[in-house]
Amino acid sequence: MEKQLGQESIDALFAAAQASAPESVGGAKAGTPEIYNFSHAGQISNDELRAISMVNDQFARNLMHTLGGWLRTRFEVRLVAGEQLSYGEFVGRLSKPNYVCSILLEPFDVLGLLELDLALASPIVDVLLGGEGQAAAVRELTDIEEEILGSVLKIVVQELNVAWHPVGLQLAFSKRESDSQIQRILGPSEKMLCVSFEVRMPEAQGVLNLCLPASVLNAILRRLIVEGDRPRRRSKEAQVRMRQLMGEAKVGAVLQFPAMRLRAREIACLKLGAVLRLPLPRHADAEMRVGGVKIGWAHPVRTGEHRGAQMESGSCTAAVLETASVN
Repeated sequence: MEKQLGQESIDALFAAAQASAPESVGGAKAGTPEIYNFSHAGQISNDELRAISMVNDQFARNLMHTLGGWLRTRFEVRLVAGEQLSYGEFVGRLSKPNYVCSILLEPFDVLGLLELDLALASPIVDVLLGGEGQAAAVRELTDIEEEILGSVLKIVVQELNVAWHPVGLQLAFSKRESDSQIQRILGPSEKMLCVSFEVRMPEAQGVLNLCLPASVLNAILRRLIVEGDRPRRRSKEAQVRMRQLMGEAKVGAVLQFPAMRLRAREIACLKLGAVLRLPLPRHADAEMRVGGVKIGWAHPVRTGEHRGAQMESGSCTAAVLETASVN
Protein backbone atom coordinates (compact mmCIF):
# COMPACT_ATOMS: atom_id res chain seq x y z
CA MET A 1 0.00 0.00 0.00
CA GLU A 2 1.56 3.28 -1.07
CA LYS A 3 1.50 6.30 1.17
CA GLN A 4 1.24 9.72 -0.45
CA LEU A 5 2.21 12.92 1.38
CA GLY A 6 0.41 16.16 0.89
CA GLN A 7 2.07 19.56 0.60
CA GLU A 8 1.35 20.34 4.26
CA SER A 9 3.08 17.15 5.40
CA ILE A 10 6.13 17.88 3.26
CA ASP A 11 6.40 21.42 4.66
CA ALA A 12 6.16 20.05 8.18
CA LEU A 13 9.02 17.59 7.57
CA PHE A 14 11.33 20.33 6.26
CA ALA A 15 10.48 22.59 9.20
CA ALA A 16 11.29 19.82 11.67
CA ALA A 17 14.62 19.08 9.94
CA GLN A 18 15.66 22.74 10.10
CA ALA A 19 14.71 22.99 13.77
CA SER A 20 16.88 19.95 14.65
CA ALA A 21 19.98 21.07 12.63
CA PRO A 22 23.18 21.17 14.81
CA GLU A 23 24.55 24.53 15.79
CA SER A 24 28.16 25.62 15.22
CA VAL A 25 30.62 26.61 17.93
CA GLY A 26 29.56 30.23 17.91
CA GLY A 27 25.92 29.33 18.48
CA ALA A 28 24.88 29.93 14.84
CA LYS A 29 23.02 27.22 12.96
CA ALA A 30 24.83 25.12 10.37
CA GLY A 31 24.99 26.86 7.05
CA THR A 32 25.17 30.33 8.59
CA PRO A 33 28.04 32.35 7.00
CA GLU A 34 30.99 33.04 9.31
CA ILE A 35 33.55 35.83 9.21
CA TYR A 36 36.94 34.59 7.89
CA ASN A 37 40.14 36.09 9.29
CA PHE A 38 42.66 36.29 6.43
CA SER A 39 45.50 36.88 8.92
CA HIS A 40 45.20 33.19 9.85
CA ALA A 41 45.89 32.05 6.29
CA GLY A 42 48.97 29.84 6.06
CA GLN A 43 48.99 29.04 9.78
CA ILE A 44 50.60 25.69 10.55
CA SER A 45 48.59 23.35 12.76
CA ASN A 46 49.99 21.43 15.74
CA ASP A 47 49.92 18.14 13.79
CA GLU A 48 51.89 19.75 11.00
CA LEU A 49 54.42 21.20 13.45
CA ARG A 50 54.94 17.74 14.96
CA ALA A 51 55.59 16.28 11.50
CA ILE A 52 58.08 19.06 10.75
CA SER A 53 59.77 18.51 14.12
CA MET A 54 60.32 14.83 13.29
CA VAL A 55 62.15 15.78 10.08
CA ASN A 56 64.28 18.42 11.81
CA ASP A 57 65.08 16.10 14.70
CA GLN A 58 66.41 13.55 12.21
CA PHE A 59 68.46 16.31 10.57
CA ALA A 60 69.95 17.30 13.96
CA ARG A 61 71.07 13.73 14.70
CA ASN A 62 72.60 13.26 11.24
CA LEU A 63 74.40 16.61 11.38
CA MET A 64 75.83 15.84 14.81
CA HIS A 65 77.48 12.65 13.56
CA THR A 66 78.56 14.01 10.17
CA LEU A 67 80.16 17.27 11.32
CA GLY A 68 81.51 15.68 14.49
CA GLY A 69 83.36 13.11 12.39
CA TRP A 70 84.48 15.67 9.80
CA LEU A 71 85.76 18.15 12.38
CA ARG A 72 87.05 15.34 14.63
CA THR A 73 85.70 17.02 17.72
CA ARG A 74 82.54 16.97 19.81
CA PHE A 75 79.72 18.62 17.88
CA GLU A 76 76.31 18.27 19.53
CA VAL A 77 73.16 19.43 17.73
CA ARG A 78 69.73 19.53 19.38
CA LEU A 79 66.37 20.79 18.13
CA VAL A 80 65.14 23.37 20.65
CA ALA A 81 62.29 25.39 19.09
CA GLY A 82 60.11 25.96 16.06
CA GLU A 83 57.85 28.97 15.64
CA GLN A 84 55.93 30.74 12.92
CA LEU A 85 56.62 34.43 12.49
CA SER A 86 56.72 37.10 9.83
CA TYR A 87 59.86 37.74 7.81
CA GLY A 88 60.08 41.22 9.31
CA GLU A 89 60.18 39.73 12.81
CA PHE A 90 62.90 37.29 11.77
CA VAL A 91 65.06 40.08 10.31
CA GLY A 92 64.52 42.19 13.42
CA ARG A 93 65.94 39.42 15.62
CA LEU A 94 69.20 39.09 13.67
CA SER A 95 72.26 40.14 15.64
CA LYS A 96 75.14 42.12 14.16
CA PRO A 97 77.53 40.95 12.92
CA ASN A 98 75.83 37.81 11.62
CA TYR A 99 76.35 34.97 9.16
CA VAL A 100 73.22 34.39 7.09
CA CYS A 101 73.28 32.44 3.84
CA SER A 102 70.47 31.90 1.36
CA ILE A 103 69.41 28.43 0.24
CA LEU A 104 67.47 27.73 -2.95
CA LEU A 105 64.34 25.59 -2.45
CA GLU A 106 63.44 23.47 -5.46
CA PRO A 107 61.13 22.85 -7.27
CA PHE A 108 59.50 26.03 -5.88
CA ASP A 109 62.31 28.39 -6.99
CA VAL A 110 62.18 30.44 -3.78
CA LEU A 111 64.82 31.22 -1.15
CA GLY A 112 65.09 30.18 2.48
CA LEU A 113 67.68 31.33 5.00
CA LEU A 114 70.22 29.62 7.23
CA GLU A 115 71.79 31.57 10.11
CA LEU A 116 74.86 30.38 12.01
CA ASP A 117 75.78 32.00 15.31
CA LEU A 118 79.19 33.66 14.85
CA ALA A 119 80.16 32.43 18.32
CA LEU A 120 80.63 29.03 16.60
CA ALA A 121 82.65 30.41 13.69
CA SER A 122 86.02 30.84 15.42
CA PRO A 123 86.22 27.32 16.98
CA ILE A 124 85.10 25.68 13.70
CA VAL A 125 87.70 27.62 11.68
CA ASP A 126 90.36 26.94 14.33
CA VAL A 127 89.72 23.17 14.17
CA LEU A 128 89.86 23.11 10.37
CA LEU A 129 93.16 25.02 10.42
CA GLY A 130 94.72 22.44 12.75
CA GLY A 131 93.92 24.02 16.10
CA GLU A 132 92.00 22.70 19.09
CA GLY A 133 88.82 24.71 18.53
CA GLN A 134 89.56 27.72 20.72
CA ALA A 135 86.72 30.24 21.04
CA ALA A 136 87.32 33.93 20.34
CA ALA A 137 85.40 37.19 20.53
CA VAL A 138 82.57 37.59 18.00
CA ARG A 139 83.74 39.69 15.07
CA GLU A 140 83.32 40.03 11.32
CA LEU A 141 84.91 37.22 9.31
CA THR A 142 87.90 37.57 7.02
CA ASP A 143 87.64 36.41 3.40
CA ILE A 144 89.54 33.20 4.19
CA GLU A 145 87.40 32.45 7.24
CA GLU A 146 84.25 33.08 5.22
CA GLU A 147 85.35 30.57 2.57
CA ILE A 148 86.11 27.96 5.25
CA LEU A 149 82.78 28.51 6.97
CA GLY A 150 81.00 28.32 3.61
CA SER A 151 82.30 24.77 3.14
CA VAL A 152 80.82 23.83 6.52
CA LEU A 153 77.43 25.34 5.65
CA LYS A 154 77.40 23.31 2.42
CA ILE A 155 77.65 20.14 4.52
CA VAL A 156 74.76 21.42 6.65
CA VAL A 157 72.65 21.91 3.49
CA GLN A 158 73.56 18.39 2.32
CA GLU A 159 72.18 16.97 5.57
CA LEU A 160 69.04 19.09 5.15
CA ASN A 161 68.62 17.49 1.72
CA VAL A 162 68.82 14.00 3.22
CA ALA A 163 66.13 14.86 5.79
CA TRP A 164 63.72 16.68 3.42
CA HIS A 165 64.22 14.54 0.29
CA PRO A 166 61.36 12.07 1.06
CA VAL A 167 58.80 14.91 0.68
CA GLY A 168 60.26 16.22 -2.58
CA LEU A 169 62.11 19.30 -1.26
CA GLN A 170 65.61 19.93 -2.64
CA LEU A 171 67.89 22.54 -1.08
CA ALA A 172 71.01 24.09 -2.59
CA PHE A 173 73.52 26.42 -0.94
CA SER A 174 73.44 29.83 -2.63
CA LYS A 175 75.67 32.46 -0.95
CA ARG A 176 76.19 34.55 2.13
CA GLU A 177 73.84 37.52 2.22
CA SER A 178 74.71 41.03 3.41
CA ASP A 179 72.38 42.96 5.73
CA SER A 180 71.00 45.03 2.87
CA GLN A 181 70.38 41.94 0.72
CA ILE A 182 68.58 40.16 3.57
CA GLN A 183 66.05 42.98 3.75
CA ARG A 184 65.04 42.47 0.10
CA ILE A 185 64.79 38.67 -0.11
CA LEU A 186 61.14 38.50 1.05
CA GLY A 187 58.37 40.89 2.02
CA PRO A 188 58.12 41.90 5.71
CA SER A 189 54.66 40.31 6.08
CA GLU A 190 55.66 36.98 4.47
CA LYS A 191 55.02 34.16 6.95
CA MET A 192 58.03 32.02 7.82
CA LEU A 193 58.76 28.94 9.89
CA CYS A 194 61.91 29.46 11.95
CA VAL A 195 63.48 26.31 13.45
CA SER A 196 66.28 26.73 16.01
CA PHE A 197 68.99 24.19 16.82
CA GLU A 198 71.38 24.42 19.75
CA VAL A 199 74.97 23.58 18.83
CA ARG A 200 77.61 22.73 21.45
CA MET A 201 81.34 22.38 20.91
CA PRO A 202 84.04 21.82 23.57
CA GLU A 203 84.89 25.55 23.75
CA ALA A 204 81.72 27.27 22.54
CA GLN A 205 78.00 27.00 22.01
CA GLY A 206 75.56 28.82 19.75
CA VAL A 207 72.44 28.57 17.61
CA LEU A 208 71.75 27.42 14.07
CA ASN A 209 68.50 28.84 12.65
CA LEU A 210 66.65 27.49 9.61
CA CYS A 211 64.04 29.82 8.12
CA LEU A 212 61.60 28.49 5.47
CA PRO A 213 58.69 30.31 3.77
CA ALA A 214 55.29 29.04 4.89
CA SER A 215 54.16 28.98 1.26
CA VAL A 216 56.66 26.18 0.56
CA LEU A 217 55.66 24.24 3.66
CA ASN A 218 51.96 24.44 2.81
CA ALA A 219 52.71 22.77 -0.51
CA ILE A 220 54.47 19.79 1.08
CA LEU A 221 52.83 19.44 4.51
CA ARG A 222 50.19 16.95 3.36
CA ARG A 223 52.87 14.74 1.87
CA LEU A 224 54.99 15.23 5.00
CA ILE A 225 52.21 14.01 7.29
CA VAL A 226 51.55 10.99 5.03
CA GLU A 227 55.26 10.13 5.02
CA GLY A 228 55.35 10.48 8.81
CA ASP A 229 52.65 7.82 9.16
CA ARG A 230 54.56 5.35 6.99
CA PRO A 231 57.40 3.14 8.23
CA ARG A 232 60.65 5.03 7.85
CA ARG A 233 62.83 4.00 4.92
CA ARG A 234 66.16 5.47 4.03
CA SER A 235 66.43 7.21 0.68
CA LYS A 236 68.89 5.90 -1.90
CA GLU A 237 71.17 8.86 -1.19
CA ALA A 238 71.13 8.06 2.52
CA GLN A 239 71.89 4.39 1.84
CA VAL A 240 74.86 5.28 -0.39
CA ARG A 241 76.14 7.73 2.21
CA MET A 242 75.78 5.11 4.96
CA ARG A 243 77.77 2.57 2.90
CA GLN A 244 80.50 5.16 2.33
CA LEU A 245 80.71 5.95 6.03
CA MET A 246 80.76 2.26 6.98
CA GLY A 247 83.46 1.65 4.37
CA GLU A 248 85.73 4.02 6.31
CA ALA A 249 85.07 2.30 9.65
CA LYS A 250 87.91 0.32 11.24
CA VAL A 251 87.38 -3.09 12.84
CA GLY A 252 89.77 -5.35 14.69
CA ALA A 253 91.14 -8.23 12.60
CA VAL A 254 93.50 -11.08 13.58
CA LEU A 255 95.00 -14.08 11.85
CA GLN A 256 94.72 -16.88 14.39
CA PHE A 257 96.75 -20.10 14.00
CA PRO A 258 95.14 -23.42 14.96
CA ALA A 259 95.70 -24.91 18.41
CA MET A 260 99.20 -26.36 18.96
CA ARG A 261 101.30 -27.75 21.76
CA LEU A 262 104.41 -25.89 23.03
CA ARG A 263 106.83 -26.81 25.79
CA ALA A 264 106.44 -24.69 28.91
CA ARG A 265 110.19 -24.04 29.13
CA GLU A 266 110.19 -22.57 25.59
CA ILE A 267 107.56 -20.07 26.65
CA ALA A 268 109.33 -19.35 29.96
CA CYS A 269 112.56 -18.53 28.09
CA LEU A 270 110.94 -15.94 25.81
CA LYS A 271 112.55 -12.50 25.77
CA LEU A 272 112.60 -9.49 23.49
CA GLY A 273 113.96 -10.46 20.06
CA ALA A 274 113.63 -14.21 20.61
CA VAL A 275 112.18 -16.43 17.85
CA LEU A 276 109.71 -19.09 18.87
CA ARG A 277 109.59 -22.04 16.48
CA LEU A 278 106.01 -23.21 15.94
CA PRO A 279 105.26 -26.89 15.23
CA LEU A 280 103.32 -26.04 12.06
CA PRO A 281 103.89 -26.64 8.35
CA ARG A 282 105.26 -23.66 6.43
CA HIS A 283 102.04 -22.98 4.56
CA ALA A 284 99.62 -23.93 7.34
CA ASP A 285 96.31 -22.06 7.10
CA ALA A 286 94.96 -20.01 9.98
CA GLU A 287 91.56 -18.61 10.92
CA MET A 288 90.82 -15.08 9.73
CA ARG A 289 88.70 -13.35 12.40
CA VAL A 290 87.19 -9.89 12.05
CA GLY A 291 85.58 -8.41 15.13
CA GLY A 292 85.93 -11.82 16.80
CA VAL A 293 83.90 -13.54 14.05
CA LYS A 294 85.51 -16.18 11.84
CA ILE A 295 85.15 -15.31 8.14
CA GLY A 296 87.35 -18.03 6.62
CA TRP A 297 90.82 -19.56 6.34
CA ALA A 298 93.95 -17.65 5.31
CA HIS A 299 97.72 -17.69 5.61
CA PRO A 300 100.12 -14.82 6.38
CA VAL A 301 101.71 -12.92 3.49
CA ARG A 302 103.69 -9.77 2.93
CA THR A 303 102.17 -6.92 0.91
CA GLY A 304 104.46 -3.93 0.58
CA GLU A 305 105.52 -2.73 4.02
CA HIS A 306 102.55 -4.44 5.68
CA ARG A 307 101.71 -7.89 6.85
CA GLY A 308 98.58 -9.32 5.36
CA ALA A 309 96.34 -12.34 5.16
CA GLN A 310 95.60 -14.08 1.87
CA MET A 311 92.18 -15.68 2.01
CA GLU A 312 91.90 -19.31 0.92
CA SER A 313 88.25 -19.95 1.78
CA GLY A 314 85.28 -18.09 3.19
CA SER A 315 83.29 -15.02 2.16
CA CYS A 316 86.37 -13.04 1.07
CA THR A 317 88.16 -15.59 -1.13
CA ALA A 318 91.57 -14.44 -2.45
CA ALA A 319 91.22 -10.99 -0.78
CA VAL A 320 94.30 -9.46 0.80
CA LEU A 321 93.61 -7.66 4.09
CA GLU A 322 96.60 -5.41 4.57
CA THR A 323 95.47 -4.11 7.94
CA ALA A 324 95.23 -7.57 9.54
CA SER A 325 97.67 -8.30 12.33
CA VAL A 326 99.29 -11.72 12.60
CA ASN A 327 99.38 -13.52 15.95
